[in-house]
Amino acid sequence: MDSIWNKLAVYADRKERRTVAVMLDRNKIRLMTKIAVYEKEYADEDLKISSYYKKDYSSFHTWITLIWVTVGYLIAMGLFFLCNADTILEGITVVKLILLVALALGFYLVLLILYGVGSGSFYKKKHGRAKQRVKKYYRDLSRLEKMCKKEKD
Repeated sequence: MDSIWNKLAVYADRKERRTVAVMLDRNKIRLMTKIAVYEKEYADEDLKISSYYKKDYSSFHTWITLIWVTVGYLIAMGLFFLCNADTILEGITVVKLILLVALALGFYLVLLILYGVGSGSFYKKKHGRAKQRVKKYYRDLSRLEKMCKKEKD
């Protein structure tokens, strides 16, 4: 396998019809491959995420999560009420109604707090990982640029 890396890459210069030999640089090829894999898999999303401050990114996405939790809870409670309307309204009193509303609001607040804390933590970690990958990506690009300048000199 090592002999493959040491072989010469030969390509034809179309303008002058001559053959030029270039030594393959193992580190440069590995670095270019690493950069290409990153660009294909993570670059678009990571660059968008890292353009925000961590607090802004996590706060914005936490609010979006809380809004969707609210929508989902309202739909679930509406369906629950529609399916069990006869049994709920049968023998209802003011005290039972207040207790039922308090129970529904209490469950909603617990759900909202759990999702809020969980999503805030999740999006902060996601931003941190994206920021680290972008930092490593830029460092690899600068290393590649230095290799190319060294090769030209």
